[in-house]
Amino acid sequence: TGTYISLVSGLLEIFGWDILLMAMGIDAKRFGETADRYAQWMQQYYDALADSDASVVMFHDDITWTSGPFVQPQWYREYVFPNYKKYFAPLHEAGKKIIYTSDGDYTQFIDDIADCGVNCFVMEPSVDMRYIAEKYGKTHAFVGNADTRILLSDTKEDIYNEVKRCMDIGKKCPGFF
Repeated sequence: TGTYISLVSGLLEIFGWDILLMAMGIDAKRFGETADRYAQWMQQYYDALADSDASVVMFHDDITWTSGPFVQPQWYREYVFPNYKKYFAPLHEAGKKIIYTSDGDYTQFIDDIADCGVNCFVMEPSVDMRYIAEKYGKTHAFVGNADTRILLSDTKEDIYNEVKRCMDIGKKCPGFF
């Protein structure tokens, strides 16, 4: 079980890209305060998930674009990751495993996300899976990274090479979960 409108994704659903980016451009601090209020409202879902029978919680939050962050990294560190820690606290207390998913390239936030207490990273091909494997591969699970464009429309050899690339990165990791 899990949520899709966790924090940034939830704000995107409410405001849409145009208003969200305009608000951040006008006053990122005030929009951060809005993010904090939204997170306080969302906390009830994580408290309820902690009380549920689910042993694993999928946490999905699209925090970046394919090219990376859409706002200064400090904004995430001030308003996003502290709220993740609050969300995850009751889940940790209840012994739940947390799977983190985000579209886009969240490579520069991998350490921040790990520090929040996730157990598994789900990623698109833009994320540096090698970094995750090398730094967290003995303690965290990770999934994805294959470029589905190759899997859907390239040659058998290209598909083989893409799958092999991912497997070569992950094959030394024990696959905790």
